Amino acid sequence: MDDFSRHTWVHLMKNKSETRELLQNFVVYVKNQFSRNVNIIRTDNGKEFYWKDFYERHDIIHQTSCNETPQQNSIV
Repeated sequence: MDDFSRHTWVHLMKNKSETRELLQNFVVYVKNQFSRNVNIIRTDNGKEFYWKDFYERHDIIHQTSCNETPQQNSIV
């Protein structure tokens, strides 16, 4: 989700192993489509998001949630 516009992108996956390729493609998409760079990526503490080399190469700050923080459930 973009913090400024609140625009959200959803990518459906069959396996967590697809995460790296989807994220790499998303970073390229944002750069090409909007002429912007992804600055911050916020994730849970899933191991599929730990790619220090990728984040450093693209100057992306990787923020994670606090350990053992329950997911927020929205009740409308």
